[in-house]
Order: sequence, then structure tokens, then C-alpha cells
Amino acid sequence: MRRSTAFFGLLVLLLTQLVSPAQAATWEPGPARFAVTEANDVPVPMADGTVIKADVLRPDAPGTYPVLLAQTPYGRADLHEDLSYFVRRGYVAVISDVRGTGGSGGQWVPFAPIERQDGAALVRWAAALPGSDGDVGLNGGSYVGINQLTTAAAVGPNSPLKAIFPVVAGNDLYRDLAAMGGLPNAEFMPLWELLTGLRTVTQPVLDALNSGSPAALLAALTTELQHLGGLGAGTVPLLTGEFTGGEQAFDEDYWQSRNPANVLGDVVANGIPAYLVGGWNDLFQRGALMNYAALQNAWAGRPVTAPMAPGQAATSRYQLLMGPWYHDPTGEIDLHPIELAWYDHWLKGVDTGITDTTKPLHANVFGTGDWVDTATYPFTGAQATTYYLGAGRTGTAPRSANDGTLTTSPPSGSGTDWITWTPTSSTCTRSTAQWLGGFLPNPACDTTNLDREQGPGSLVYTSAPLTQPSVLAGPITASISAQANTLDTMWVVTVTDVGPDGSSQPLTEGALIGSQRETDSSRSWYSPNGKLLMPYHPYTRQSEKWVVPNEITRYDVEVFPTFAQLAAGHRIRVVLTTADTPHLTPTLTQLPRLLGGIYQVKTPASSITLPLAPLSAFTG
Repeated sequence: MRRSTAFFGLLVLLLTQLVSPAQAATWEPGPARFAVTEANDVPVPMADGTVIKADVLRPDAPGTYPVLLAQTPYGRADLHEDLSYFVRRGYVAVISDVRGTGGSGGQWVPFAPIERQDGAALVRWAAALPGSDGDVGLNGGSYVGINQLTTAAAVGPNSPLKAIFPVVAGNDLYRDLAAMGGLPNAEFMPLWELLTGLRTVTQPVLDALNSGSPAALLAALTTELQHLGGLGAGTVPLLTGEFTGGEQAFDEDYWQSRNPANVLGDVVANGIPAYLVGGWNDLFQRGALMNYAALQNAWAGRPVTAPMAPGQAATSRYQLLMGPWYHDPTGEIDLHPIELAWYDHWLKGVDTGITDTTKPLHANVFGTGDWVDTATYPFTGAQATTYYLGAGRTGTAPRSANDGTLTTSPPSGSGTDWITWTPTSSTCTRSTAQWLGGFLPNPACDTTNLDREQGPGSLVYTSAPLTQPSVLAGPITASISAQANTLDTMWVVTVTDVGPDGSSQPLTEGALIGSQRETDSSRSWYSPNGKLLMPYHPYTRQSEKWVVPNEITRYDVEVFPTFAQLAAGHRIRVVLTTADTPHLTPTLTQLPRLLGGIYQVKTPASSITLPLAPLSAFTG
């Protein structure tokens, strides 16, 4: 995990911006006051008879305390140290195994809707524990953070649940995690599914062997049989379906029934405040911002799937900290003080000042140590600007096949740039680290895109130097007009920051399989001046439409959002490739229609919409 240069700046932000000036001088995280006592392997029966296993951590002092609950598929022991921070400061902590994992009974089917019912039942159970004062908060990141959102939607109004703090949690699991542009995520998903699925099978026996109890080993074997069933019911169908073109390869019932996006309105209706944490290099780079906009819109009585309106007032009940990290921010920032300020406010009634803000979106300016407090997403102040792809050589990408131009006015005349479909691309780019969760970063590759900018499967378009610093802020759409000799096409769009020294630092990317080019205008986002900011492709079997060979076709590619400052003298570059290895791969049904593909990109009919503004537009 890379260390952020913004670490100390963020701690200053905590004390000066996330809390009011008056409170910054008076509130700070209290010292550890209690030792921690543990009761492990506590059985909690669910409505269908499945027994969930939980560990309960308590302060070693009489009294009643709020409870923090975390539901994990990765093993309870991994969270003891993290949750103990809060127990030492006057909280009870409950750590439970998701059904079908660890010591819990049942079968693990990833993100199964029944986990929401389990979560609601665990909230009620935790609220009634000895030593509980009846109020509950939720804690945890990634899968555990997603469970926070879906549990908060399931508990109903007037429940014991009073606050959540989801860290790196997704919004739309198909678009955020399983696929990009209708192409399966081949880097993260198979590895995660297999490792997590195998852990569900091995964990019960390992725990029993560690206990040294024959009775525990016998009970573990019974649990093991249930978990083995989960491999067949959940892990294997998901893995095979994604890559063979089965139901999991499309955004239909399987993913729609699991998406947090579809229940965020219920989180607000249930009166539960949420502090979100996301990352510009995270798997859920897109999803964290979508969650923020949805919660703010629900609070304002607006559609949860819509963009926030320019200048829309925001409530401090729903905040987002969007930082420069990959999927695990804990290597770069200690979130405990911010979490404690949030929990102390909502669960203990302490005026920590964390809600004293009218700008609850706290965004790192990607690539810098600067932070901006703002209110809306898309970012109010960014002007959606169309840049046209043009022919000619700029001299800035000498290894590129075309070295084309990127201009705000369409170049005169028309041109054609040729590109071929390639099954692989260079792995030396930020994409490789991002879509492995940042767990195996490669500093030599994470900040360069140059190896992707050469060869027959790549086209490069570069702007003139910027005359003043500009921030690229928000969702981006690349509209590619092209004809192909095949029944399908594959497009990967990367936006980079080109320095005067010729470096090309990747900022963000997007992709699209051509057969899923259909756009739903009612779900797409548009800028105030009517430009397409974020296309919404249904990605269903019904919306799949093969490409007509040799017919000019438009492809609107969703490029994930960023908030990156480009210095004066730097250039914006758009790189088109036909592969993103190892991140994306076509399904077995898509692959035959791509083989032998040769595409003709039409310029200047092809363009990209970039929301740009000076940094001052977001700091006023």
C-alpha cells in the first residue's frame, strides 16, 4: 500500500475542517480508558434457524455502552484489534461471521439478500445485550461496509441503529466491481471469489483445531458441510457465470437484487446518518461518489439515481471523505479519530463538531496533498467541455501509431485512425494495481501509462499545454465514432496527465463492449449545458446488440470520475486501447465476435467531455 504525502494534511483537515473551529479546540479523541474483555463464539440464531457466530468485546467496567457491529466474511479475528480501539473508549463491539463463513452456519452466496435480514436481526440482538445502552452503530470496510448500507436499509424506522460509517463500499456492484462497460473484471473477481470461498471451507476446521477440543472439531465438520454447499450454490456459479456469458455476466436480477444503490432511499427513510469513505484508486472509485449523491438526493426528496443539482444544499448527516488511496485506506490514514467523532456524536450525544459543515464532501485533489470541502456531486463549478479527437502528429507521443490532437474546436476536415483489437495490453499501468485492490502496487508502473501508448492496439490524442492550472472534476464521457469489420468491438479509454518531460500519468479510465452500447437517457447524467456526463448502459441480455460490420457506430464510454489538478504547461491525453490486461477480459460468448477486429476511428466525429475548472471554483 502506497503511503500518501497527504497523510499529515488530512489529520489537520480532521481538526480544522471536519469539525468546527470552536470544537477543534475542545474535542479530540479520548485516551484508552478500559481494558477489553472478550466472549467468543457466541451463537445468535436467525429466523430460519441458521446460527450466526459472534464475538462480543466489552469494556472491563460496569455500566452501559453503545454497541458497534461489524459483519464480515473474512474472519472475526481480523477485526478484533480495530474494534478494540472503540471498546477502550467506551463502546461494546460485536463482530459476526456472515452466514456461511467462519463459524456461522449456512451457505455463503456473495452479497446474498438474506444477509440484510441477518444484519437487521443482529442489530436488534446487539441492542439487547447485557452492557448495551440500546443504541447501535455499524462499522467496517469493503464487503463489511456494503453490509452496513444494506443492513441500514433493512432495519426499518425507529430501530436501535443510529449511525453507520461505511469505508470503501460499493454502490452498483455490477458496474463498480463485477464488470466495467459490460466486460468482466478478470483481475479481482476470480481471485476474490476463490480465496474467500476456500476460506469459508477451511476456517471452521482451523478454528476447531486451534481450540484443541474434540467436540469443537465435530461441530466444525458439520459447519464445514454447509460451507461446502455454499461453494456450489454461490462461488462456483458466480465465477463461471461471469466469464461464460451466464446470468452473472449481465446486470439483471442477480446483481440488481444485491445492489446497495437500490436501497439507499431506505437508509434515509430509516433516519440513519452515514459517513462514507472512498478512494480515487479504489475498486469503488465510482461507487463512493454515487452513494454520496444518492443519500443527499434522498434527503432532499430527489431521485436517488439522479445527479445532484448544481448548488444543491447538502446535509451533514451524509458525508464523504474521498482520498488518494487504493482499496485499503488504513495503510495511509488512521480513520479511528474520524470514526470516533462520528459515533460519539450520534451514539453518545457528544458535540464533536463533525456535523458542523455545509460542505460534507471532503475530496482530495488527486495527485496532490490538497483537500477541498464542497457539497455536490457532480462537482458544481466544473464546466463540461468537449474535446475533439483529431489527426496529425503533435510530437508529444513519438512511440504512438498516430500521435493525434485533442482540441476544444473541431479540426477542419475529417480523418480516420486505424486500430486493431488485441487480446492483451501492457500490464505496466495504474489499472493493474487498482483492480487488484492496491495489494501488490508497482511504483515503477503505477504512475505511468507510456507502455500502453504504442502498438497497433493503441491510439493517442494530446491537447496543447494548459495555460493555467485546471481541475478535471467528475464523471467523463468519451464518444467514439467508428466502423469495424467484426460483430463486436472493445474500447478502453484512459485519461492521463502529460508533463513537460513527456511523462504520462494515468488519472482514470473507462471501458465498453460495443454490443452493450445502448444508452438509457432517463438514467444518464447530463451537464447543465446539456452535454452527456455519464452514460447509463443497461447491460442486459435484451440490450445486447451486435455491431453492424462496416457501419459507422457511436459508442459512449463511461469513464470513471476523478478530481485531479493539472498544472499549467501540462497536457491532457486520451488513450484509446482495445485491451486492459489483466483487468478486463471478454466473456467466452463475446470473444468470437472480437477476433480479427480492425476498427476505423472517425475524427473529429469522436470526442470526450471533460468537466474542467480552476481549483478556486471549488474552494470559494
